[in-house]
Amino acid sequence: MKEETMLQKFAKVFWIFLIGSILGYLIEMIVGLVQNGHFVSRQGLLYGPFIQVYGVGLATYYLVISNMKDKNYFKIFLICMILGGIVEYFFSYFQEKLFGTISWDYSNLLLNIGGRTSLLHCFYWGMGGILFVKFIAPIIDKFNVWYKSSYFKYLTIFLVIFLTFDIIISGMAGMRQLERKKNIAAEGYIDIFFDKHYPDTKLQEIYSNAKSVEK
Repeated sequence: MKEETMLQKFAKVFWIFLIGSILGYLIEMIVGLVQNGHFVSRQGLLYGPFIQVYGVGLATYYLVISNMKDKNYFKIFLICMILGGIVEYFFSYFQEKLFGTISWDYSNLLLNIGGRTSLLHCFYWGMGGILFVKFIAPIIDKFNVWYKSSYFKYLTIFLVIFLTFDIIISGMAGMRQLERKKNIAAEGYIDIFFDKHYPDTKLQEIYSNAKSVEK
């Protein structure tokens, strides 16, 4: 088997991120349906069914587990439990610092860390690592076969461009929303654009789970 090129490795990690982000969205939609009795938007980005904390978590699983020689399930569970908790904690931390919001708060749970993660949710991350190894990793192993297709390469390029745009514009809209909360007036065309096309009402509809953090 030929060694993967850097481009192939990047594309593989990207697809794992994409799969994880979509799976996360589906999980959160199901949880929201159970909790509220109806579907609510729990998107992590402005466009598309993505929650990126799950995507980063899954990509982290892959990067660590693929380099493990001893892949027994108990070890995988413990490592993914710790990794998932770290990813979840820092996503919450940076969301609060950059956008002044949080999308989850586990302060009411036993053994939580600043409300950003908890022992229970770390357990879920550990179980997710087991499911990743059993069900998703075998699919990823076929990646190099798919990558030989020109259509698959073009699809990958398109999705990389789209997700990059989605992440950038979502981040800019979120930071402009924080400026509005601080009563910072629009300066220039870009601020006016975001105020017009991504007002608070629109962002609250998309990010229904996000709550402002009072300073």
